[in-house]
Amino acid sequence: MLGPVVNAIAIILGGLVGTFIIKGIPERYDEIIKKAIGLAIFYIGIKGALDNERVILLIISLVVGSIVGEFINIDKGMNSFGKYAEKKMGFEEGKFAKGFILASLLFCTGSMAIVGSLNSGLAGNHEMLFAKSTLDGITSIIFASTMGIGVAFSAIPVFLYEGAITLGASFVKDWLTPDIIREMSAVGSLLIAALGFNFLEIKQIKVANMIPAIFIPWIYIALESLFK
Repeated sequence: MLGPVVNAIAIILGGLVGTFIIKGIPERYDEIIKKAIGLAIFYIGIKGALDNERVILLIISLVVGSIVGEFINIDKGMNSFGKYAEKKMGFEEGKFAKGFILASLLFCTGSMAIVGSLNSGLAGNHEMLFAKSTLDGITSIIFASTMGIGVAFSAIPVFLYEGAITLGASFVKDWLTPDIIREMSAVGSLLIAALGFNFLEIKQIKVANMIPAIFIPWIYIALESLFK
């Protein structure tokens, strides 16, 4: 669990630095910075998604995963937590929830979160999560400087998500193949691209409700191998 712990700490520290040390960016810079971040996120997501080699599976994963996520309504749960924290801790209404949700989704859905957690659980190799921690810490500073302390609280779902994959990896190692990992990572990258749309305010997408799509390739390919 060292990798997930370090990643969570990096996000917290970055969020605190951005909120209390680099806060107060003028509004005219705040808007252009968000657009620049949105473009970068969109590019990173599309670049990762292009590693996909099974387009039909990608489509099936997004559709089925989105249906499951919409049924569970993950987006509502994350918004409810954000609003609860705002009310209990006296944070600025709306701003905390936005920073918390966007940062949580960005840090959880990328391929580094998936592959890094698997490496930690299967081989005790934390290098990828350490590298991700550096990137997330820097990103947290930038996000928190414009969106506030909610970014630091995204460390909670990131730790739970990566920790669950790390702990569960040893139990499913016989079902994990390079094919599965590649397709899971491609779906996660496409969700990152969707976050870019949200940042650019092109179209607001409930990306949280699409998170189950990341795990559909694993289920599909594992079942496929059973019937070969």
